[in-house]
Formats: sequence, structure tokens, C-alpha cells
Amino acid sequence: MMIQPAPSGGPRFICTMAEHNDLCGQFARAFGNDQFERPTPFEETLYAIEHHDRGWDKFDAAPVLDEKSGFPRGLGTAPIPGGLDTTRLSPDFNEARHAYCGLLSSMHCWGLYNARYGFSEFRIQKGGSTSVPIPPQNQDATHAVLDQEIARQERLKAKLAASPKTAPWIEEKRLVQNYKLLQFFDTLALYFNLRHASERGKEVFVHVPKSSEADTSVTVRPLGDGVYAVAPFPFAGDRMEARCKGRYFEPVAPERASADLAAALYGRPPAEQLYVFVPG
Repeated sequence: MMIQPAPSGGPRFICTMAEHNDLCGQFARAFGNDQFERPTPFEETLYAIEHHDRGWDKFDAAPVLDEKSGFPRGLGTAPIPGGLDTTRLSPDFNEARHAYCGLLSSMHCWGLYNARYGFSEFRIQKGGSTSVPIPPQNQDATHAVLDQEIARQERLKAKLAASPKTAPWIEEKRLVQNYKLLQFFDTLALYFNLRHASERGKEVFVHVPKSSEADTSVTVRPLGDGVYAVAPFPFAGDRMEARCKGRYFEPVAPERASADLAAALYGRPPAEQLYVFVPG
């Protein structure tokens, strides 16, 4: 799950990975105009974007309290017990839908530990790495899982190459284009999910594909009141609204924590945050 910071120790906006994925999907559905090409294949790429982190479902259903912060453990805060398993579970979820969905999800998971294949400069923590850090004691286990994902990718590419319909989908430039799109939508969502409005400054998203042949950098600047200028503007029309569902949660002391953190968290009233994009 995503734990958004809050000033002065106030309640934090928390969304599950499924809600984060839904936000990514809103970006993907609105993406495309006379400058930016929509992805091909559309439905399979969209599905992977909307479900790329679904290996987190069981972890979000059973949150663990971070005793230091008083909030559930989440991405970018305290480590999630068994979090490495999501590197396998997310591609498993997507592969069950289609081999191409599994391939994109696997590339995403592998890329998280490998600077997103060099196609992103986004950092969750200011001054941090573009890769998920691997603690020394987890090196062997992590690299074993990542090697398994490389094997999965080769297997799925072979399967897709065997069909005249899907073989063009894995042509390198086309596949990389859709991977870059997934990274743009994911990091754009992280810009909102992991930063309070007061912390969001100018952010440049590199390697945003205009087509399979050309990339550009997209700059996002806050204008205030939930409105963000985007240049060049990659969405249809001259205004785009996206909403992220979640809930606000106050910190709790360990001795006062509910025995059922999930019930305490998901029992909070539903909430949502609105983000408005305009050309700029």
C-alpha cells in the first residue's frame, strides 16, 4: 500500500496497490493525442498497467503496523514482510490474463530493482536511488527471484513469437514503448501517492514515448488548488481529471493498536484525492 506523508503528524492518505493501479489506469485511458501515440496492443497493455502491482493484494488485505510511525507498513516506508514475493505474484496475476500482460508486469518488477532499465529518473525518496535497495542479507534471495523473472520473460516472448497475431507485439521498439508507458504512469501516480500536496514540486518524467521511434520528457508543475501544468500535454483534450481512492488514517501507538489493523484501516470512511491536469 501507499502511505502519503502528512504535515504536523496528522492523518495520512493511504491507498492500496489496487487503488494505485486504478490511478495508473486512468492516466493510460486518457493518454494519446496528435503528439502521443496510444499503445498497441491496447487492451493487453491497458490491463497490465491497471494490474501491474496486483501481487500486493494479500499483503494489503493483512496490513502490518510500523511501530515507529504508528501507520501500516507501506511502499517507501517500513519494509513489508514477504514483500519480495510480490515480484513473482504480480507477474503471476497478469500472466493468468494474457502472456503479454505477464511479460510487461515481469519487466516492471525486474526493472524496479534495476533502475527501471535506465528509462526513469524518478526517486521515491529525495536523493534516493532509482532502484529498490536490496539489503545485503537479501542479495541471494532477491537475485534468485529476479533471475526467475528473466526466465519467465524469455518463456513468454517465445510463446508470443509463435503466433502471427502476437509476434509483432514483442518487436523490441514496440515492447519497450509500452514498458516506458507503464513506467510513466506508475511514477506519475507515485508522485501523488507518496508525496503530500505541499511536497510536490516540479518533476520531469524522462523517456515518455511519443511513438515507438521517439521519446520526450514531460514536465509536471503544481499550480495550486490541485491543478498541475503538464508540458508537453500527453492526454486527450485540454483538461484531464484523475481521482485516487483511499482513506485517511491517524497514527496509533503500538499499545493502542487494534488487534485487527485491517478492520481499523478499512473501516475508515472512503475518501479520494482529485488531481487536475492542464497544458502548460
